[in-house]
Amino acid sequence: IIVTATGLKLCFMSNIALSVDGEAIEPKKLWTYKAMMFSDVPNLALWFGYTNASWTLKADLTSEYVCRLLNHMKKHGQTRFVPRAKDPTLEERPFVDLSSGYIERAQGALPKQGSKRPWRLHMNYILDVLSIRYSRVDDDAMELR
Repeated sequence: IIVTATGLKLCFMSNIALSVDGEAIEPKKLWTYKAMMFSDVPNLALWFGYTNASWTLKADLTSEYVCRLLNHMKKHGQTRFVPRAKDPTLEERPFVDLSSGYIERAQGALPKQGSKRPWRLHMNYILDVLSIRYSRVDDDAMELR
């Protein structure tokens, strides 16, 4: 006998209610920027590791990037960062490319990723090193003030 039901229910960000300037934000309407930030949500970063390799590899890259971003902002007297998904050709992709039942059931409540950088989530350390460690923190999608 094989029991395929786990009953696991994914709660994105532990069901923390997001808001910007008092206005509620629905995670499913957000784009993920480099799999560590959300479109139109200022000054928020999250750590999401790999599902196919050591979680900490991606966590380390995220930490490096966030530190570089904060140091850049300090150097330029900036206090706010906001990724903006301005590209009209950006195509929607699921947040995580896994076919597990608990992921599939949660897809409607999860943020989305895009079809190209910096909105595309890679589960590839080499690609992420290139697109995170060696990328500019003030790219075209990042609004800094």
